[in-house]
Amino acid sequence: MPHLAAVVIDGIVRVAGAVEVWARPRAGGAMTPAWLAGARRVVGPSLIDQVERDHHQTDGEFRRRRVVVAITLVAGAVLLGISLSVRPGDGVFYLLTVLVALIWVVGALLSGPLHLGRIPLGDRLRRPIVTPIVTGLLLGAVFVAGSLVVRELEPLRELVNSVLAHARYGAVVPIVAVTVLNGVAEEVFFRGALFAAIGRRHAVLISTVIYAAATAATGNLMLVFAAFLLGLVLGLQRRASGGILAPILTHVT
Repeated sequence: MPHLAAVVIDGIVRVAGAVEVWARPRAGGAMTPAWLAGARRVVGPSLIDQVERDHHQTDGEFRRRRVVVAITLVAGAVLLGISLSVRPGDGVFYLLTVLVALIWVVGALLSGPLHLGRIPLGDRLRRPIVTPIVTGLLLGAVFVAGSLVVRELEPLRELVNSVLAHARYGAVVPIVAVTVLNGVAEEVFFRGALFAAIGRRHAVLISTVIYAAATAATGNLMLVFAAFLLGLVLGLQRRASGGILAPILTHVT
């Protein structure tokens, strides 16, 4: 398992690096393959091209945000691990997951200002709504297909089943409610407060690694792997739009 985790981490780092290289303008008018240029035009506004923004923080505000974020991160990760260790179907699970969401949201709001963000649509900047929802549907399809494949692999089957156990044995409405609540709360904190606390250099990669590390408190490698992939896409959305609306809509779709 440790070797597999190292391979996963290395793979995600390489993907993030490749995306950053792809996003850079090519010097000297270098030619770009037509299919690559077309793909970039499609995903550029939502994942690559950064809109202009004025979200400056003073040094004091930046230090304060980092302290609040660090405290919130430890408290939320510990409680998240405890919540997912509860027996599936136990009512305590719902209480603990709501508390986890409250920790993320309260910590984010205490850390400083948050922004919804905008992306270019036509000749204007608008709130991102349709694009993140479509992105979320595509990611959902990928994760569902991946889970069906992984469940056929004996060493990983139990990891997938343990992730789905609470959904299988719990009531549908409370499960959906806490899932949506925690999806929103995680984006408010990880792509909102945490992303702003990192600074301008490698914020996507660093926030993705921290998001996955917090998920590692669950002790489930498949959940950590999913967090890496999801966090990478959401981090790119946050960097491009300058806000948390796009990551929230993608996460809860």
